[in-house]
Amino acid sequence: MARIKVELPEQFVFSTTIPVRITDLNYGNHVGNDTILSMIHEARVQFLKQLGYGELNLAGVGLIMSDVAIEFKSELFYGDEVMVSVAAGDLGKISFDLYYKLEKRSGDTTQSVAVAKTGMVCYDYAKKKVAAIPSEVVEKLKS
Repeated sequence: MARIKVELPEQFVFSTTIPVRITDLNYGNHVGNDTILSMIHEARVQFLKQLGYGELNLAGVGLIMSDVAIEFKSELFYGDEVMVSVAAGDLGKISFDLYYKLEKRSGDTTQSVAVAKTGMVCYDYAKKKVAAIPSEVVEKLKS
């Protein structure tokens, strides 16, 4: 069976730290895959905020996540802190990809937890149809 392989960009322009909460654990006593997706969502919202945007106001349009790929690397447990780095790429007329690198630090070592990619489509919620990426957003995502 073919496995998902996420190819990451060389540089990441944003990072945030997200702690693992007790409610993030599943029956295996480690972080579940749904929590990894939630961490990706949180990192995306913080990334957009530092650019001056939100998911419902990206310079006048909204965003819809059209797809997601997550490649799991190692476990997370209660008390771990995850550094999530974010970068944009593959900018098209109406969509772009966001790439995520999730790592945990333990002393002097860094361990990969997961890598991921989300496809983001610009959407006009009032008209209920896809929209072009605003040019100011393209410039910010490229820098």
